[in-house]
Amino acid sequence: MEGGINAWKGLMAEGVPKSGMAYFSPATRPEELMALAWYLEEGSQKFYSEVAQMVEDREGKDLFQGLAAEEERHKASLLQLYREFSGATSDQGFPGSVISPGREGDVMEGGMSVRDVLKWAKRKELIDILELSLSLETHSYDLHLKMGRQVKDQRSEEVFQVLAKAEKEHLKRLSSFLEKRV
Repeated sequence: MEGGINAWKGLMAEGVPKSGMAYFSPATRPEELMALAWYLEEGSQKFYSEVAQMVEDREGKDLFQGLAAEEERHKASLLQLYREFSGATSDQGFPGSVISPGREGDVMEGGMSVRDVLKWAKRKELIDILELSLSLETHSYDLHLKMGRQVKDQRSEEVFQVLAKAEKEHLKRLSSFLEKRV
């Protein structure tokens, strides 16, 4: 603190981008929950794909590429569930035909803006990105459990339980990788 305000060089503390649940409250019907979950998986897939390109560490790159591929599979599961639930033979514009993505589809697990999180990640170390990813996956795990409890049909509940279990596996992989690096 030597020099006080006169020594200040313009640096400011900053944290992770703002998160929130803004996208959870408007979704109440099962197909809306499926569409919301799809948008969140899409955003997370974009995040992990971009982070994989940023990271120079080979193992880290592989980890994030694997997570991106898994998020893509989650989207396919949600589309299949929607087809079963709605009786649709095609995607019929899913998920946009069910709910609007808001913010131009720029939302990911944790209710964060993909654009904001990627901007933040470009200035951070791998450890910081891993810690944020753990937070996002924890949020996603909790959200899928909540969505599973909100739907009334057993098949939808099972899919959300499977997705929650997959998010828990993501947490294990990220935790294990982080423990090796710390």
